[in-house]
Amino acid sequence: MTTSTRTIAELDAGQTIQAYEVMRELRPHLTDPDEFVELVRAQRREGYRLVVSYEADRVVSLAGFRHLNSLYAGSHLYIDDLSTLPDARGKGHAGALLRWVDEEARRLGCVGVHLDSGTPRHDAHRLYLASGFVIPAFHFAKSL
Repeated sequence: MTTSTRTIAELDAGQTIQAYEVMRELRPHLTDPDEFVELVRAQRREGYRLVVSYEADRVVSLAGFRHLNSLYAGSHLYIDDLSTLPDARGKGHAGALLRWVDEEARRLGCVGVHLDSGTPRHDAHRLYLASGFVIPAFHFAKSL
């Protein structure tokens, strides 16, 4: 998908490194680019995919997602990661990626798209709500 200011494309395994800078905005604990590529390689074996938004030839936004099946949600795409570089925010990149993921979910016969979002990410929440997401539950986690 291409507009006058952006191109949306899925990255293959050899292109993963292109997403590193954008992923660091969301996951600052990922401090080693080679480790990032290895982690994504492992996730790809579990169905993880990366789609990005380019501004010119620079990746400025990304969505990482998986196709899952569950008893509570049926067949759905789960967005693990959605991130945009600060200087590219407000230009529609994340919204375009969400629309791309919606279309991919439809293509795959999914009944929905799911994601979790950290509680202080109010700008992201506004985008999700404006994009048709609802808040049907709380997410609980326990560290071991």
